Amino acid sequence: MVPFAGYSMPVQYSDLSVGESHKWTREKASLFDVGHMVQHHLSGPSSPALLELISPTAVGALAPNHSTLSCLLHPVTGGIIDDTVITRLSSPASSPSFYIVTNAACRAKDLAYLSSQIASLGPSAHLTHTVLASQGLIALQGPLSASVLSSILSPDSPSLQTLYFGQCASFPLQLVSGGLSPPCLVSRGGYTGEDGFEISIPPEHTASITENLLRKNPETLRLAGLGARDSLRLEAGMCLYGHDLDDSTTPVEAGLAWIVPKARRTTGGFHGAETILPQLKTKKDGGTGVARRRVGLVVDGAPAREGAEIVSDAGEPLGRVTSGCPSPSLGTNIAMGYVRSGWHKAGTVVGVLVRGKRRAARVVRMPFVESRYVREGGGTAPG
Repeated sequence: MVPFAGYSMPVQYSDLSVGESHKWTREKASLFDVGHMVQHHLSGPSSPALLELISPTAVGALAPNHSTLSCLLHPVTGGIIDDTVITRLSSPASSPSFYIVTNAACRAKDLAYLSSQIASLGPSAHLTHTVLASQGLIALQGPLSASVLSSILSPDSPSLQTLYFGQCASFPLQLVSGGLSPPCLVSRGGYTGEDGFEISIPPEHTASITENLLRKNPETLRLAGLGARDSLRLEAGMCLYGHDLDDSTTPVEAGLAWIVPKARRTTGGFHGAETILPQLKTKKDGGTGVARRRVGLVVDGAPAREGAEIVSDAGEPLGRVTSGCPSPSLGTNIAMGYVRSGWHKAGTVVGVLVRGKRRAARVVRMPFVESRYVREGGGTAPG
């Protein structure tokens, strides 16, 4: 167990090593307790305006029961305060409602930021922001996740076959007692690149639902901790706030330009738009571009860890590694980091200084391991 954001979190469980847990997730299904994440509910006529101010998301185009990755942004600079998932819930058009998940490590600054931004809308704003304190949150991840979750569905639950990546639904789940919980919000997605579900559960039922999943699936489901979660997300090319993202980094630098949809590129109106929108175009095309970019790296020899310097053949500093580990799936060392623009193209050969020794590395496209999300349109599709 290790301290993390005010919680005591397991790095691994006793039945599997970190590497074994990682491979179990890729082959079967794992259950992660992610109740440390901060869950929010935002509702009211002014809530879309708030979200379109503090993030680049086109909230008006987000269909009910659909989610999108986004970022909370600093005014002017466009620096990332936190990365987040925004879900539009099914609610009357006159009173839109959203479910938002943010990082536990950013809890204090996120809540202060949201409070100040809500206040900035003035007394005429109509919205309610609630932190879902003590609400449980578990993540089922792996190719057998749908089968595992199906084991605790009631006959009246909607079919998981029509719940696709980036979508959610609310329905009861079976408890250990055989009874049913109140409706839980079940979202298809996750942080590993595998098919999976994140389940928001009323606090008094979290333990019972977790226990029931484990009891009913002894051959296919195991608990997993922070160690496997980190190597899985890195293989999936996903960022960890405070390492790969921070207040000084914009979405464009971070390779997240895709979170700014076409409509918002035209209208702007979100914090940092004056910085982010010019970055989307190179100087040749009339923009500013960016001086650095997030890249994936495959590193020879010893693994490169956070802080390792990335250099050219001539030893010229190019950037730094922000995350790195041996890849259990690939059997090689992988990393992500930021390099000077012009050195970011796939196939570019660079060096990484590991314990003072230069290790050969090459820039590669991410994800390192192909994602296997179940997308609408049929089948399991890569991300």
